[in-house]
Amino acid sequence: MKKSSKAALLSALIFPGVGHLVLRQYLRGSALVLVAFAAFSVAVDRAYQRALTVVDRILAGDVPTDTGAIADMVSNSTSGADSVIDNAAVIVLVACWLFGIIDSHRLGAAQERQDPSMTGPGSRPR
Repeated sequence: MKKSSKAALLSALIFPGVGHLVLRQYLRGSALVLVAFAAFSVAVDRAYQRALTVVDRILAGDVPTDTGAIADMVSNSTSGADSVIDNAAVIVLVACWLFGIIDSHRLGAAQERQDPSMTGPGSRPR
């Protein structure tokens, strides 16, 4: 397998920045991992806090244990400012993921052009 394909697949299927680390682009890969992890952490934390709020309201008896009422409560549990932060975290995470895939493939292809021996068995050098 070509190093560019391997790096792109690692970035796509594992986590953004992993492909860069395989390509020995440590600074860029580490920065991408940190930014993506921060965005992921914010998104998960905010979803967890919303879930706890909904559960607390159910346990307090404010919301009946009816699936329709719970679904309404979940869909209406975010305010405008909360929604902006949630959306921003998801957008940053998706942008990191896409950048990681495209950039690791581009860097891998550039490395393959410089050193054709980097291509794996069964692949042809460019």
